Amino acid sequence: MEKTKILIVEDDMIIAANISLQLSNLGYEVTGIETKAEEAVHHALETKPDMILMDIQLKGGSNGIDAAHAIRKYLDIPLIYLTANVDDATFQKAKETHPFAFIAKPFTNLNLERTIALVEEKILEKRTTVSVEDTFEDSQEDRIFIRNNNKLVKVMLDDILYVEADRNYCKITTKAQSFMVVSPMNKFCEKIDPRNFIRIHRSFVVNFSKLEAVAESYVEVNGKLIPIGKQYKEELHRMLNKV
Repeated sequence: MEKTKILIVEDDMIIAANISLQLSNLGYEVTGIETKAEEAVHHALETKPDMILMDIQLKGGSNGIDAAHAIRKYLDIPLIYLTANVDDATFQKAKETHPFAFIAKPFTNLNLERTIALVEEKILEKRTTVSVEDTFEDSQEDRIFIRNNNKLVKVMLDDILYVEADRNYCKITTKAQSFMVVSPMNKFCEKIDPRNFIRIHRSFVVNFSKLEAVAESYVEVNGKLIPIGKQYKEELHRMLNKV
């Protein structure tokens, strides 16, 4: 079983180091420690942790709430805020990012352990609500069939906006709905025409015809901002130059 990956965003390095040590001893994988909002956003987009421990007060001009908003533009990662003497206005702003929990400073090791365990349980429950029967059943030139709730559902490839990888799952998003299927991204890529779909990040494949805007570090599809990985930039620009 894979370890749960946790990113620690905390500007007090002594606190961060103690949290990291405790999490490692509990069997979690710490993907890193960040002290600034901008670095936390970059780290989250690159490593896609399963959970983020986010201090609200950070070094630099942006705080943890700013970082949470920026991350949520791209990824839906469960968030636990670490807080100390937060006023009601700040608390209300933090709530807008839909955190899974708040931990008030100073906190005990037991409090941290139990809160993370509860959030981890929610994550697992969310994953298991996706039927393990959901999978690619068949594909044709212009469509794929997905086994969903004991029936085959036809999904036209042209209706797909983008596909997001989540370990051994793929979330296929159309304008009408989304499908979570048990399939690694590479398997999905084998079933689609590379002339119409392009991988722009290790976690995202987009329908090229659905691109609404292309910026230096992201593309926009149906209002969603999707990050561009450095190694995929060249191929994206090659396809754009063909248009």
